[in-house]
Amino acid sequence: MFQGVFTALVTPFRDDSVDERALEALVERQIGAGIDGLVPCGSTGEAATLSHAEHRRVVEVVVAAARGRVPVLAGTGSNSTREAIELTRHAKEAGADGALLISPYYNKPTQEGIVAHYAAIARETAFPLVVYNIPGRTSSNVLPATIARLAEIEQVVGVKESSGNLDQMAHVIASVPESFTVLSGDDSLTLPLLSIGGQGVISTTSNVAPSEMVSLVRAFRAGDAGRARDVHHRLLPLFDALFVETNPIPVKAALAMLGLCRDEMRLPLTGLSAPNRERLAVVLKDLGLL
Repeated sequence: MFQGVFTALVTPFRDDSVDERALEALVERQIGAGIDGLVPCGSTGEAATLSHAEHRRVVEVVVAAARGRVPVLAGTGSNSTREAIELTRHAKEAGADGALLISPYYNKPTQEGIVAHYAAIARETAFPLVVYNIPGRTSSNVLPATIARLAEIEQVVGVKESSGNLDQMAHVIASVPESFTVLSGDDSLTLPLLSIGGQGVISTTSNVAPSEMVSLVRAFRAGDAGRARDVHHRLLPLFDALFVETNPIPVKAALAMLGLCRDEMRLPLTGLSAPNRERLAVVLKDLGLL
């Protein structure tokens, strides 16, 4: 279910409120471009600064806008297991198809604590769960042996790997059943991960260039590695430009340039710097997106 290109949706704001019309339009654009699934309320969606009510509403809007055409994998992670259970229950009730849960941040649990966290959520929600491993944001790494243990839990069906370590990802793939999905959390590592057995990506870049990301992944999965490589190389400048500052600062600037939402974030995030904005505009023009 959770394979191919899933877009980690931005949360558009207008005057410090969620811009539901813009969000619905973004969903429609993604589905029209052939995207395989949608991920609201992740890191790219600024979940950290959404109130609980806003978080729930964003999930509801995306599920309603998708209308069952593609699966919705709702971000429901927290460093509080109780809070993660509550958010996951809501996503299930709202009609999402699964939940993406970041490994607990700040607390820095042990590997045993990480397993217990996901096991509790699985037990309390009976809902498909995807682990989100991003040590750069959590200060703890979900090790391959831990992923293998989590894969034994029926409801834990995959992992978004954002460790940036291909060797670690290879060990994860080697240690889990074929039915367990390993997705890239880094756009620039999508093709390398596919080549070692990954099944797709949860992408920031696909907010801006959805059809291009779909083309990359589908070409590889269809056996056309050369075509996938060409698309990867063409997109490299965009990968770089969209991560030149903290995500989602550049991707929101890009979407604003395309007229798809306001370039508005919540503190402590601030707007893209002028030099990087110029660089991003050049990349978008070179790709024919602007």
